[in-house]
Amino acid sequence: MKSSVLLEAGTGEVEIIVFIVNGNAYCINVLKTREIIRLSEVRPGAVDNKSILGLASVRDKVMTVVDLSYILDKKQTDLSESKMALVCEFNRQEIMFVVDSIVGIQRVKWADIAKPDGLLKASLAVGNILTDNGILLLLDFEKIVTDLSDSENVYLKKKATMTSKTEREGKKVFIAEDSKTIRSLLKEVLIAAGYINLTLFDNGQDALRAIYEIKEKHGAAFNKGVDLLITDIEMPILDGHTVTRRIKEDPILNELPVIIFSSLITDDLFHKGEKVGADRQISKPSIDGLVASLDELLF
Repeated sequence: MKSSVLLEAGTGEVEIIVFIVNGNAYCINVLKTREIIRLSEVRPGAVDNKSILGLASVRDKVMTVVDLSYILDKKQTDLSESKMALVCEFNRQEIMFVVDSIVGIQRVKWADIAKPDGLLKASLAVGNILTDNGILLLLDFEKIVTDLSDSENVYLKKKATMTSKTEREGKKVFIAEDSKTIRSLLKEVLIAAGYINLTLFDNGQDALRAIYEIKEKHGAAFNKGVDLLITDIEMPILDGHTVTRRIKEDPILNELPVIIFSSLITDDLFHKGEKVGADRQISKPSIDGLVASLDELLF
């Protein structure tokens, strides 16, 4: 499926899989989905969590099966009925999400994905897409996965062991990250490392606009306002690949270091970040790799 639908990096477009849960339509970035399967046998797991249905095997891989119906509506999925599953990869771990049915794949512009504005379940959405058939919610799967493994939260564990260095305090770091949960965790752990001069954005357009304003004010001395950008890939309005490409194509800003920090950096997709000129690409949640890259690019 994936090889036929990949878009070139930095085009400002994304392909989404539209699916149904309890009669409502949602979507996920195609790049986060390894495959779509019909759910077969699910074995109960040892985890006492109603959001987790159990374990299932796909081609000799055992995966956790997550119940999106319970997460979204507190209604447990009836496994006696035929269900579909999205096999997704987050942080190099494959997880299955059970859905009622698959509508299909659509191509949309990032600019057409609006920030959530208080709609139903908006806390679990990173964007709203208005279509002829109604509103689609682009779900924050990273928040869902992070909430499911809260006791094993990598960000909080790294925060507790992070060594703070005073020379990091003066560096001005911009962060573009649409997930409120990840944005907050990233802020906490970087502050613990000594990177306290942080400016956070929830979409690529706002981050790029702020960087352009700094360029207009300071020109080639733009590092008076910003020293480095950390950006996610999947964001409403403007994605991280497009942000990176525009910075690297700018005759002045191309010296600004850009780190792409995303769960979408798989072996298959690494070339996309290379094509738009990213200085580093770090797969979430590799905090050690992120801090090491910050140090390498800033000192």
